[in-house]
Amino acid sequence: MVSQSERLNDRKSVRTTVSIPTDDYAELERIASGKKVSVAWVVRDAVERYLNAEAPLFRHGNRPADG
Repeated sequence: MVSQSERLNDRKSVRTTVSIPTDDYAELERIASGKKVSVAWVVRDAVERYLNAEAPLFRHGNRPADG
């Protein structure tokens, strides 16, 4: 299994800013603290899981050939 940091090193990244309700951010901090990772790591993990669930065929090398 490839770790999140290894995937980030293999792909270009884009920095973005989002607004999150205070109570949701507090929950992200609690999760991050429990896992001993950053809030950013939790958010990246959540985004990856969401994209894998929504469009698994189009993720990481599984894109259909052009044509």
